[in-house]
Amino acid sequence: MGHRLSKIYTRTGDAGSTSLGDGSRAAKDSLRIEAYGALDELNSQIGMVLALGTPAAVTDCLSEVQQLLFDLGGELCIPNHSVIRAEQITWMEQQLDQFNADLPPLKEFILPGGNPSASACHIARTVCRRCERICVTLNRQCTLNPHLLGALNRLSDLLFVIARLLARQNSGSETLWRGAEKG
Repeated sequence: MGHRLSKIYTRTGDAGSTSLGDGSRAAKDSLRIEAYGALDELNSQIGMVLALGTPAAVTDCLSEVQQLLFDLGGELCIPNHSVIRAEQITWMEQQLDQFNADLPPLKEFILPGGNPSASACHIARTVCRRCERICVTLNRQCTLNPHLLGALNRLSDLLFVIARLLARQNSGSETLWRGAEKG
């Protein structure tokens, strides 16, 4: 592992730029910085889900996801650096299938909510979708590892299924969307 931060402030970003992992500088409002800032927000939101309490299998899964998000951020912080592999996407698909197996099939849209942990997970899902949108736009400027985009896409699906699972904790349930015509 590289050097550790012994001093938190450097004053080098006071003029609106920040260092990338390769030593180059980028504007703090650049799309690349926006992308890994959104990943940081997503990781923090997943930390909130965990802090609210989750079953052991969900805790294990989301803890691994937090590690993956740091790897994703590393890819974005170091231009032309790739860490994410197809195996990590496959792992998320396996987690998704396991969690989804015990859930009733969806026949209607569901409204975000259910309880605090499910609600926090729905927020994480929407932040993940924003991360994905930003990375798709960034990918038009500079080619990203295609596994990075796949990982974000799969992660939002995984967070949706986990939110559904969490909504059922302690005999809870999901709220179905009525639709305007059902008024």
